[in-house]
Amino acid sequence: ESALAEAKRGPTWRNHDTLYVGTDFGPGSLTRSGYPRIVKEWNRSSRLHEARIVFEGETQDVNVAATVAHDHGRIHELVRRRTTFFTSQVYIRRGDEWVRIDKPDNARLDTFADQILLYLRSDWTIGGITHPAGALVAADLEAYLRGERKLAVLFEPSERKCLEDTSPTKNCLIVNALENVRNKLYLLRPEAGQWTREALDTPALGSIHARGIDPDQSDDYFLTATDFLTPSSLYFGTAGQSAPEKLKSLPAFFAADGLELSQHEARSKDGTGIPYFQVSRKGLQLNGKNPSLLYGYGGFEISLLPNYIPSVGPAWLERGGVYVVANIRGGGEFGPNWHYAARKQYRQRAYHDFIAVAEDLIARRVTSPEHLGIQGGSNGGLLMGVMLTQRPDLFKAVVCQMPLLDMKRFHKLLAGASWVDEYGDPEKAEDWSYISQYSPYQKVSKDRKYPRVLFMTSTRDDRVHPGHARKMYAKMKEYGHDVLYFENIEGG
Repeated sequence: ESALAEAKRGPTWRNHDTLYVGTDFGPGSLTRSGYPRIVKEWNRSSRLHEARIVFEGETQDVNVAATVAHDHGRIHELVRRRTTFFTSQVYIRRGDEWVRIDKPDNARLDTFADQILLYLRSDWTIGGITHPAGALVAADLEAYLRGERKLAVLFEPSERKCLEDTSPTKNCLIVNALENVRNKLYLLRPEAGQWTREALDTPALGSIHARGIDPDQSDDYFLTATDFLTPSSLYFGTAGQSAPEKLKSLPAFFAADGLELSQHEARSKDGTGIPYFQVSRKGLQLNGKNPSLLYGYGGFEISLLPNYIPSVGPAWLERGGVYVVANIRGGGEFGPNWHYAARKQYRQRAYHDFIAVAEDLIARRVTSPEHLGIQGGSNGGLLMGVMLTQRPDLFKAVVCQMPLLDMKRFHKLLAGASWVDEYGDPEKAEDWSYISQYSPYQKVSKDRKYPRVLFMTSTRDDRVHPGHARKMYAKMKEYGHDVLYFENIEGG
């Protein structure tokens, strides 16, 4: 018992001689979603069974975890109790007590030196001021814990601009925003009780991320930049100084000469504009005959950004194919409200969005149903299953990877219970009434004609159970449909 077994949570150093640990401590120690619900303090030279419980969550929680932030010479010991996938309670250690930090349950909390940072996922009215969903606000941590609510607005969203993430340096906070699904970086600097802002000089590429190297010691940062046609490059910079210096790039895996990246917008069923990226040959003939692969996800506030995909280049683009990525609702491309718009009872909107992008490609004569294939994994695998069963006429081929498909039982399998806050609870009649309208496993028919579909899954996947793909394949095979199946017995 001097070592931790494989588990769905790593240890965190509290100090030189103490770890915070969460693991499977035996019956009752895990949440319904399969994650630790207990945090223990494990001292050096002692056995694991001697570790002392310092915090316990509830079985119905998603997970409970301790973190220790070494932040500009300060140490913040925090426990995050995730009550649902999108809500949490955060506690800070004061002596042997854990003090709950008052915040909106769905707000994400971070720290910067002596400041508390709150990323809001819904509107929050405090002190007579309403801060919108997607805003980032800051306050003095100790004053906030005393009950003061003097908040500084660090980022305010707009219809097509949202916050993607932040990263600290010694004197600055790097803010990464998405503006029409392209990254823009800014430097925020606290000075004399105020925050100043300046744009960070970055390469003119689609997907850019920056991370402070050692926030306690310097303003140095690493920056990575890429897009669909450009391999990832690593840059080194110092906040407040000149443009970052390019250090190295990954090799190119396909010839990008003659290819171009463009951005378009489809109109969904309810009139919402849905952006999408298209990678194709320059001067593409709009004759409706171009083999096209449309990729989508649309869930959990996860954004699909321009990224270099080595396999797509030689296997598809170099052979004349068109590659398309749809930024449908349910993702985070335009902030929390873009996600909320297709969550739970509104999920069908994500499917309307994806259909709209496909129909726009056809209307623009980029392709036609006879030449259009689609691909997606995990929540995107559910998207593929819905496209297969709702609009089989629109596609020629479907690649459905690590999918959720039986939405009647998803919450009973592996980590599925943690996603009830995204999809709803099928055991509640009011939730099943809308989930049942799209659940692919229940919707597949013996008498309908479907495009050829490849189901892919993994035996060892500990989040999306392989049973989803296995059952769907078996049912479609039994009905006589043209289906393919591949299960990786080693993948995670």
